[in-house]
Amino acid sequence: MIKVALPNKGVLFEPTMELLSACGYKVARTQGALSVLDNENQVEFYFLRPSDIPVYVSNGLLDAGITGQDFVAEKGVEPTQLLELHFGASRLCAAVPFDSPITTLEQVAELRIATSFPVITRKALGNPDLKLVQLEGAVEIAVQLGIAEAVVDVVDTGRTLAEAGLRVVGEPLFRSQAAFYAHPGREVMGEVTIMKQRLEGKLVAMEYMMVEYDVPGEILADACRVTPGLESPTVTRLQREGWYSVKAMIARREAHNIMDELSRMGCRGILLTNIESARI
Repeated sequence: MIKVALPNKGVLFEPTMELLSACGYKVARTQGALSVLDNENQVEFYFLRPSDIPVYVSNGLLDAGITGQDFVAEKGVEPTQLLELHFGASRLCAAVPFDSPITTLEQVAELRIATSFPVITRKALGNPDLKLVQLEGAVEIAVQLGIAEAVVDVVDTGRTLAEAGLRVVGEPLFRSQAAFYAHPGREVMGEVTIMKQRLEGKLVAMEYMMVEYDVPGEILADACRVTPGLESPTVTRLQREGWYSVKAMIARREAHNIMDELSRMGCRGILLTNIESARI
């Protein structure tokens, strides 16, 4: 049985629960529970602060975990990243008051900066002598309260910064998303490998759809070029003379354009269906 850390709150919590549930894991917990035992899948889940998960996993106290890449970078530890999970995307940006004359990150580095990510900030700005004010939350209010001249904070839409009278300066210092990590060497454990494969399968299913359609033989080759599939499309001869049935995986973002093209070509019975999971 493996021990896996999961975020106990924040923007990573709900997507993590939904993803693991969709992969067949039992992660529902009673109010306030710190752990959940999934006997069927031989996993014990622990609900921890996302910022603490890198330490537990890298030190080997837990076998694997899901958390943000920014939390891993900030802790300066090195669990093995097995998979990016394509949710929880964020940017760590520097910001100053709207009326500030500051326009570059080099200028920001000369200011007194409030942040919850001092390690990333020092590394990104390349100045070990930065004047930092380390805070655990509500960083955007630091300038208004007079304890800092700039902030480095996680930005999604930028609305929170704008409401605090701040604007972003320069490019993001760090880009992050949720990822699946393992203690170095434990990525080969059976249950860890299975979890990685299930997560990969669900992510593939989210990126692809299945298209099926009937096509006359004279345009079969052209239709297959529109839907080449991953290796090649599945082609089956129909009872109707000269007609074939084709099935192929297609990118979800292109699905409706592909349906339009198949219809224009003369294909019939075009069906588009979701994929629950996949192994490629």
